[in-house]
Order: sequence, then C-alpha cells, then structure tokens
Amino acid sequence: MNITVELCALDDKFIIYNLYPLYLYDLAEIRKMLPNRHGVFEDTDDYQTLQDQQTLFDIWWQKENILFPFLIRVDGLPAGFGLVATPPYLVDDSEYMLNEFFITRPFRNKGVGEKAAAAIFNRFPGKWMLFTTPTEDNVRTQMFWRKTLERYTLSRYKETDEDLPHFGDSKVFRFESDGLL
Repeated sequence: MNITVELCALDDKFIIYNLYPLYLYDLAEIRKMLPNRHGVFEDTDDYQTLQDQQTLFDIWWQKENILFPFLIRVDGLPAGFGLVATPPYLVDDSEYMLNEFFITRPFRNKGVGEKAAAAIFNRFPGKWMLFTTPTEDNVRTQMFWRKTLERYTLSRYKETDEDLPHFGDSKVFRFESDGLL
C-alpha cells in the first residue's frame, strides 16, 4: 500500500470538495446533527447545495503559507484529507493546528491515518494542537489520536478537555513535532 500526502493543488481541490460531504456525514453521527432542509450537513439553511458549501473551502487555497490543505492518497486513489492552519487561524499559542482530518471508510484500520498524520506533522516542526469531539460517541477517534500520538511522540503529548473558541467543547491534544520521526 503506497500512502502519499501532498499539498493539494488548486487543480485538485475538487477532490477534497468531493470528500468533504462524506466527512460531514460521519461527523453527523458523532455530533447528532441532522441535515439542513436542503439535505446539506450544515447547521444553517444558508447552504442549499454542496457547491454553496464548497465556497467556504476556497480560503484553504487563498492563504498560501498560512493554510495548508493536504490530500491523502492510497495507491493513487483519494483516501482522505488533512487541513493544517497556522496563525492567525489558531485558538491557542500553538504554531500549527490540525483543523480537520479525514480518512474514508475503505482505508480505515489499515494504518493509513497514522502514517498520513505523521507525514503531515513531519512537514512542520514545532508546537501542534488538534482537537476532536469529546463525547462517548467519538471514542474511536479519541482512541485513534491517543494511539497515533503515543507512537509519534513517544508518549509526550497532553490531552485536555476544553471549550475552544469557535469550536466549543473539545478533546484537545498538544504535542511537539521535531520533523524527524
């Protein structure tokens, strides 16, 4: 299995746009969200189509060297994405935040997520934070991040429950990457 993590080119952003509704669908189960009246998984009826929703994501290709959209592939096929933010888009004093991370179901439980996350962390040495939903409905994701960060940092990470600005109640993981692992 050949896993690659690449900065998503503007010409390929449609791939992340295609994957994003799948991500929101998975989150809906965890966060107990329903689709809006147009069938789009957003908390407002302002988005009538997936195309409306996609305009939110254009920023990831407009803020070069500040926002980093990564496309994850397995054997050339799209398998997920990771979105990395830097200041001024952070909610604490970290240097990097994994804002969103998604692996499609066919590639889960095969080491793809762990290898992809490590590849992203290695690109940016420094202070990191990532967060996820803290509820019992999200135990699998919490366990994934504990296992991944335990291996990646040799157990040198911190886990807290916090109320994050813009994101609300979150399970937060903080660690440092030296870019060498």
